[in-house]
Amino acid sequence: MNRLQQLFQQQQRDLLSIYYTAGYPNLNDTLDIAEELEKAGADFLEVGFPYSDPVADGPIIQASSKQALDNGMTLPILFEQLKDLRQRVNIPILLMGYVNVVLQYGVEAFCQKCQEVGVDGCIIPDLPMYEYEELYQSTFEKYGLSNIFLVTPQTSEERIRKIDRLSNAFIYLVSSSATTGSNLAVSESATAYFKRIADMNLKSPVVIGFGISNKETYQAASQYASGAIIGSAFVKNIDANNLKGSIKEFMGQFK
Repeated sequence: MNRLQQLFQQQQRDLLSIYYTAGYPNLNDTLDIAEELEKAGADFLEVGFPYSDPVADGPIIQASSKQALDNGMTLPILFEQLKDLRQRVNIPILLMGYVNVVLQYGVEAFCQKCQEVGVDGCIIPDLPMYEYEELYQSTFEKYGLSNIFLVTPQTSEERIRKIDRLSNAFIYLVSSSATTGSNLAVSESATAYFKRIADMNLKSPVVIGFGISNKETYQAASQYASGAIIGSAFVKNIDANNLKGSIKEFMGQFK
């Protein structure tokens, strides 16, 4: 059982996850940010590896990805930075990014490296479910990695139930059809969507992401899930000249 699975076994409510882009604002900030987020109360982290065409991301994360790439961030450099991860950070860590980067690195090499540095799972939004199941599931399981699938308001019940069967940590519930960074409007349709998923009585816990930007939207989402993920709002808040202070101030609103 990896750290992520242990976390969800121990805690089913009010989990707070933070996403940020590796190599942003500066190339070597990756572990410093992780360490500060753990100190400030984050329950688990999603570290994004940048890609030149991040189609699911809004302008804030797109800009952070471009800056990270301009800074020289690559997957090999990220793994080199993460070799000291478990000397500094105890909470679960997920890597999040696009499948082309993983394929270029090599899926088995990627999974093996994740295990070596202490990464617990991955979110690869554009990895087709059937490809994962037929080609890569055994490799992920061999190296103890959880693969996190995304569900949107348009996902069919049949597909959601299959995702539930394939999941061994949590399901990422995308709050709307928008890209990252759109504000979550807890409308009647969003509430009905969250309730519909809750009423399915899935075996896997769900965590809500996309549009969670402050305490209000975090608490609203947490009513219907095990917790929520904040990305764009955090990335926007990072101050390169006051890294620790800006993280502590942002996280202070949730604790």
